[in-house]
Amino acid sequence: MGYSGAAAPAPELTCLPDDWWDPAWLSVKSPDGSEPAPAVWDPTEVVAPATGPETQLEKPPPAWGQVLSTTLGLWTSRRLPWLRRVPRRRLAALTLAAGLVAVAVGSTGLAAAALSPQHTVPLPARPSPIPAPTAPAAPAVLPASLSTAQPADRPVWLSIPVIGVRTSLVDLGLRANGTLQVPSSTAVAGWYTGSPRPGTVGAAVIAGHVDSRSGLGIFYWLRDLRPGDRIYVGRADGTMAVFTVTAVRKVAKDLFPTAAVYGPVPDPELRLITCGGVFDRSLGSYLSNIVVFARLSG
Repeated sequence: MGYSGAAAPAPELTCLPDDWWDPAWLSVKSPDGSEPAPAVWDPTEVVAPATGPETQLEKPPPAWGQVLSTTLGLWTSRRLPWLRRVPRRRLAALTLAAGLVAVAVGSTGLAAAALSPQHTVPLPARPSPIPAPTAPAAPAVLPASLSTAQPADRPVWLSIPVIGVRTSLVDLGLRANGTLQVPSSTAVAGWYTGSPRPGTVGAAVIAGHVDSRSGLGIFYWLRDLRPGDRIYVGRADGTMAVFTVTAVRKVAKDLFPTAAVYGPVPDPELRLITCGGVFDRSLGSYLSNIVVFARLSG
């Protein structure tokens, strides 16, 4: 049978004070240049525990702060021995100066990031112009003189050749708060059914998105239109109305010219509306609108 008596106490491993975190303690030499003799445990040596009144309680383990401070101190003493020759006051001043420089650099970086443009990815080039549409039915253009005598059919598509736009049209109404609805898709535009049909007397209103998180909207390049550009609106009966741009304006949403956009006019006109200007991330919307004013060509 094996040994069944009391088990011998396991020796406590103690590290050298200056090398407690470094494996190099295994190669420490004795002062005379020879390897220290290995310690031999003598089972006959029994140390009686102290029981006198001067017995000290076991010290608690060091706190993490002390361990970290000791570790940094040992590391700097090994890797940066020149620091030990620097006076403490000067070392403290250097440390404070380095901290202030780090804070200044960080603040400068944050300010630069805040002022830098939000769009880091280059936008695609403006679309190439497309051919002007032709209508199979006559008359292709409803003359202004006949606009009051001949009612126009509902619009079904829109084309702006100079900016490469060709889109179907959906019907738009009003929201519960009285504002204009917007198309559910950024790839199509919508005709406001509360406005006249394109080609009849009054200002017909067509709206579309400028962009979204997924990319550019159908009216993104609306801001590039210039007076004289042509806009084509196709209707359900196969006829087509052609409008000529007279003005392109950027207006603040809180100063929107409601009367100029929706108000009565004596001739057949067209209004194209989208968002523009600065995008307010806190509100999740643009602060301005782009409005294109156009008149029926006759």
